[in-house]
Amino acid sequence: QVQLVESGGGLVQPGGSLRLSCAAPGFTLDYYTIGWFRQAPGKELEAVSCINVGDDSTYYTNSVKGRFTISRDIAKNTVYLQMNSLKPEDTALYSCTAGGLVTVQTMCTQRGGMDYWGKGTLVTVSS
Repeated sequence: QVQLVESGGGLVQPGGSLRLSCAAPGFTLDYYTIGWFRQAPGKELEAVSCINVGDDSTYYTNSVKGRFTISRDIAKNTVYLQMNSLKPEDTALYSCTAGGLVTVQTMCTQRGGMDYWGKGTLVTVSS
């Protein structure tokens, strides 16, 4: 059973930054696509960004382009989401998901191919 563990959430002021981590202890992510999704209270689940760990292809939803950066550290078996210029509307529970044999477009735009989910980390952007 693959376990995904998110960390790095917290309370930050508007304009601030956070870096989220998605780790998979004891499991290699080399051949997986990893996605970051978020859900704000009363709103639907939204795809934020996806990365294919093997070929480093990425996808970003329009609202985070230029502010968020997804990356992977193969040696540490971890995927990161660097979030800059945070806005109150970025407030949500952020969860990572992993899927095999799926492209970033399929995962992030069609919400397909997700095999495993973490429990999430809460991000609150407020002054």
